Amino acid sequence: MSEFDVRQVPQFRRGYRLQWESAQGCHVLLYPEGMIRLNESAGAIANQIDGQRDVATIIHNLNALYPGAPELAEDVVQFMEVANEKFWIELR
Repeated sequence: MSEFDVRQVPQFRRGYRLQWESAQGCHVLLYPEGMIRLNESAGAIANQIDGQRDVATIIHNLNALYPGAPELAEDVVQFMEVANEKFWIELR
């Protein structure tokens, strides 16, 4: 795993909102200019972002929901890094 600080708390940037889109059969991230379709893993991770939980807690919660999922912590960190780079979330 990278040197990512799992004590950081992610929150969606202003104007971004996570929603289940039944027509698409997946979670989507809505923002003023459009929509981002999330795959099942990204949707599960994004669903844990509430502006209160740190990344370590999100990893713990997902481990409880998906016991034995390989490389789960690395997937969460990678999602956070990409989402931050794309300005979907802020890390504080």
